[in-house]
Amino acid sequence: MNHLIVVRHGQSLWNLEKRFTGWVDIELSDQGRLEARKAGELIKKIDLKIDSFYCSYQKRAIDTLELILNILAIKPGQITKAWELNERQYGELTGLNKDEMKKVYGEDKIHIFRRSWDISPASLDKKNPYHPLNIEIYKNIPKDKIPDTESLKNTYERVIPYYLGNIEPLIQNGQNVLISAHGNTLRALCKKLFNISDTNIQKLEIPTGNPLLIKFNENLKIEDSYYLDSSRSKDLLVKF
Repeated sequence: MNHLIVVRHGQSLWNLEKRFTGWVDIELSDQGRLEARKAGELIKKIDLKIDSFYCSYQKRAIDTLELILNILAIKPGQITKAWELNERQYGELTGLNKDEMKKVYGEDKIHIFRRSWDISPASLDKKNPYHPLNIEIYKNIPKDKIPDTESLKNTYERVIPYYLGNIEPLIQNGQNVLISAHGNTLRALCKKLFNISDTNIQKLEIPTGNPLLIKFNENLKIEDSYYLDSSRSKDLLVKF
């Protein structure tokens, strides 16, 4: 049986402040670092040899993975970083407080922006310092690939081709893979893996720092999936 472990990065400083983060490169909070270490301990307990490690370009995902690897006594040089695994670009909402924006747009509209399948906020001005074009770590990404805003559908359209082309073949060949990424990145991936409908995907939440173990048979059919910390698990919207 082959395995995929996905983990949303630990709490970031902007998670703590309830700000829309998107592609802005924000550090982990103290709690986030604790969550990452706890994730490492949970993975260590299942005593599974992991062959390949992936994360986004963003430091909150990178640092989470490096803290996990430190617990597992694995050198971080083995990490593959892919911008396709970046968080969803939140457009003009980037950097703004979620509670304050509920007062501006109303709770229903903010819920749609955050959870819907194919509705995105208005574009972020390219001159805004939070726009990915103005963030140094993205300088080597083709400019036509850098979004001004994204829906979950847009995020899915970059995450899934990358997964199918680069990660799924490793699992098919018997490797166990660990991905450290983001809430919407992993919502998109789970939509594909668990065949969640466009409507039901709005119900899916991904907790920070809690590894999700997915077990595949030799035909890449999912046999089981569960969070390693059952006390902080969320409904996967699928039964095994």
